[in-house]
Amino acid sequence: MSGPVPALVLAGSRRGEADAVARAAGVPHRALAPVGGRAMLARVLDALAAEPRIDGVLVSTDRPDLLAAHPDIAPLLEGGRVRLLESRESLSASVLDALERTGLPLLVTTADHALLDSRTLARFLDGAERADGDLAFAVVPRSLFLRRFPGSRRTWWRFREDGYSGANLFLLRGAAARRMVERWRRIERERKRPWRIVVALGPHLLLAYLLRRLTLARAVAALSRRLGVEIRPVVLDVPEAAVDVDRPEDLRLAESVLAARSAAPQGAA
Repeated sequence: MSGPVPALVLAGSRRGEADAVARAAGVPHRALAPVGGRAMLARVLDALAAEPRIDGVLVSTDRPDLLAAHPDIAPLLEGGRVRLLESRESLSASVLDALERTGLPLLVTTADHALLDSRTLARFLDGAERADGDLAFAVVPRSLFLRRFPGSRRTWWRFREDGYSGANLFLLRGAAARRMVERWRRIERERKRPWRIVVALGPHLLLAYLLRRLTLARAVAALSRRLGVEIRPVVLDVPEAAVDVDRPEDLRLAESVLAARSAAPQGAA
């Protein structure tokens, strides 16, 4: 990337289990659930502020009033580097709204990425730059994640070489990426049912997926051809990158990780 990259943080409320996070934490909005004594959203904004390639952050939320009044968030809004936007009717519409304001490139992440840090962000941006393409997205291998967090629940895309979970990091670069966002609505609806997305790639690839003969690279290449967008996966070797706080047990998991980090000797990995 030749220049600075603006960022978008999706920080809207969700129905169902995700709202249980706010209830479990005793806060009015899930983005304000404290992890390690600091609101999740503030932790994400801290990570973005620590990465020199990030230049300006938009936060798309259904409750800008609540976020702006929170003591962890209010100081980060001073100076205008972080701005709150009223979220649109869907995630894809909110991303398109941000693109109208920033243009390309645009980094997209979420407020529930409570364990995001500058190391993970730098690895993703480095990987996305090497991969090139219109759209890069981060994934974490299942084998790596379960070694670190055995028994933790995730949604897995199961391929021949391994399973993968998304890591809520996306980089929109090429003009064709906008078309991908415009067609994102279907992916939003089916993101918890990976096989339904594979169906769109045709019967041969669906069969290969069901028989665990389909590789991640082949699936992404087929999706790229289908959509006319050069999509590139960035495989991260950071298991914590796949932890998003969708459920109360995820909140407890994130708390335990941060507690372990705090207890580790200074300078330890």
